[in-house]
Amino acid sequence: MKRYFLMAIVIVLLDQLTKLWVLGTFEPFEVVTVLPVFNLTLVFNEGAAFSFLADAGGWQRYVFLLISAVMSVVFVVWLTRIKAHEVWLAYGLVLLLGGAVGNLIDRIWLGKVIDFLQWHWSGAYFPAFNLADAAITLGVIFLLWDSIKTPTEKR
Repeated sequence: MKRYFLMAIVIVLLDQLTKLWVLGTFEPFEVVTVLPVFNLTLVFNEGAAFSFLADAGGWQRYVFLLISAVMSVVFVVWLTRIKAHEVWLAYGLVLLLGGAVGNLIDRIWLGKVIDFLQWHWSGAYFPAFNLADAAITLGVIFLLWDSIKTPTEKR
């Protein structure tokens, strides 16, 4: 169990260190091309995924703080109750926990989330994201995989 929590801490630390680096290196909206389809750029997201509710007037900060905090507690409790053979579930929860806490720290500290990774193709730009967002996405994929591969009677 300790290794799972250590993994979540590593995810949070990597997320926060990369965000601190970006804050200290880039001006807002500055774009640095890394690959023909990938940029680094400093943007702030006051909303949720894909800037959902970003311009809602400020109340969303507290809603997203509450959701992130509650879900982090849910993931911790869930992690303490999983069985040894539920590896995909455990890794999914670790990724979700690390990502949720990483973005929660941003919301507490700045009131918004720092995003800086940006993919694009032929003039179409995917919304910028960060390592916490990537961890959350991967965590959801792991949970979906676990739900598909685990027979219903074993759940």
